[in-house]
Amino acid sequence: MPESVSSPGRRTTHKGDRPLVLNGRKRLITALSGLALVVGVGLVPSTPAQAEPDIDTVQARVDRLYHQAEQASERYNDARLELRDLTRDLKALEADQGRQDDRLDVVQEQVQQSVVRQYEGESLSSVGQVLVSDDPGKFLSQLSTMSAFNDMQSQMFDDYATELKALDIRRTATEKRQAQVTATKKQLAAEKATIDTNLAEAKSLLGKLKAEAREAIVSRGDVRTPASVPASGRAAAAVQYAMAQVGKAYVYGAAGPNAFDCSGLTMMAWAQAGVALPHSSSAQYSSGPHIAESDLMPGDLVFYYSPISHVGMYIGNGMIVNALNPSAGVQVSSLHSMPYVGAVRPG
Repeated sequence: MPESVSSPGRRTTHKGDRPLVLNGRKRLITALSGLALVVGVGLVPSTPAQAEPDIDTVQARVDRLYHQAEQASERYNDARLELRDLTRDLKALEADQGRQDDRLDVVQEQVQQSVVRQYEGESLSSVGQVLVSDDPGKFLSQLSTMSAFNDMQSQMFDDYATELKALDIRRTATEKRQAQVTATKKQLAAEKATIDTNLAEAKSLLGKLKAEAREAIVSRGDVRTPASVPASGRAAAAVQYAMAQVGKAYVYGAAGPNAFDCSGLTMMAWAQAGVALPHSSSAQYSSGPHIAESDLMPGDLVFYYSPISHVGMYIGNGMIVNALNPSAGVQVSSLHSMPYVGAVRPG
């Protein structure tokens, strides 16, 4: 079959008057394939390299982290109170031990003197002393007194042994408990370290949100601070102090003057009224008579979550003042902004 060149790079064959363009067909197929690829890419939805975090997800995560941190902090407060009581008991035990040691020294000295007298020959047989005595009746009376003294000595040793054993039991129990508290504190420290890492993550998430979304999370539950709170009696001093702290920082384990945690705020507030409260929300729940919600008065303490891990102070009109969390600090919130458990009236 004759072959001719019609143009550079293009070879054609003839079969009658109908040319077949081989290279042209390949180019057409390639072009169509490229077009399909372009169309296909155009149909794939474009997404940003990193989508903005969902505000509801961030809010739930931050709430959970704050609550876990506060639970750990309140458990730490409980352990610290327990350690204080155990340390006081241990000092009392050591004082008892010192008094018992003094008593033992007296008894030991008496025994030593008795042994020395016997060694020097002052101890004759009872029968011999009766024979040589000018007044056997007087001697028998003395002998009876000595016997009674020996009985007293024996009873003293028995009492001392019993008390010493009891003290050893108490000391062992106290030291064991102190070791448990120390271990608990180490565990809580590790737990808080983990939570601090999570809080840093939450802070990072909050930082990625737009300003208005971030503010919505930080200020949620915040209500308008009343100009004045009507309170009477000792509660007035407690309320006045708590309200004066609004706007200050929340720091775990803090009790003023520049930062507070939840139970630290209520403890210091009622201290102004002369009422001593423990630095623990769960312990404060046992600090006074329980009050029904319908009977709440300004100054009453209100408690949240089960087990209890947060406390605030009622200020009337369905509002509380409380050290809420590290983002919000001390603020006024709604009474039912958290899972409500009950209320107590201190004093």
